Amino acid sequence: MTDDKSEKDTKASSELSAVTPDGHAIAHEDHGLAHTMPIWMLFAVLAALMFLTVLTVSVTSYDLGSEGNLVVGMVIATIKAGLVVTFFMHLFWDKKFHLILFLTAVLFVILFLSMSITDRGEYQRNIDLYQSVTNAAPAK
Repeated sequence: MTDDKSEKDTKASSELSAVTPDGHAIAHEDHGLAHTMPIWMLFAVLAALMFLTVLTVSVTSYDLGSEGNLVVGMVIATIKAGLVVTFFMHLFWDKKFHLILFLTAVLFVILFLSMSITDRGEYQRNIDLYQSVTNAAPAK
């Protein structure tokens, strides 16, 4: 029984020490604590985030309708979140499966918000009718 265990340990340690032609361990997929980014890239992402923040504030001065303002605000916020997740949270260098998970979540948020926006048009006439009736009623 101990021979079996020591044989498994020897096999596991030989698998861990196996190296590919490019010098990477076969079973070792850990990339360390963090990915190092060049300082210029950090400042470029910061500049993009600051520009998008200024753009968000300046877009509020234009009246695009309630749905238009919401769509523009959500698009800018999604781009900003994508920049943060991609570079500051290192999704760009992570496994592609995590990217697929993030994009799936974003697509579902877009789907649910678009369903809510289109649903609003279905009952808006009732709200307008109710408000006109309550405003036209004489005060007692």
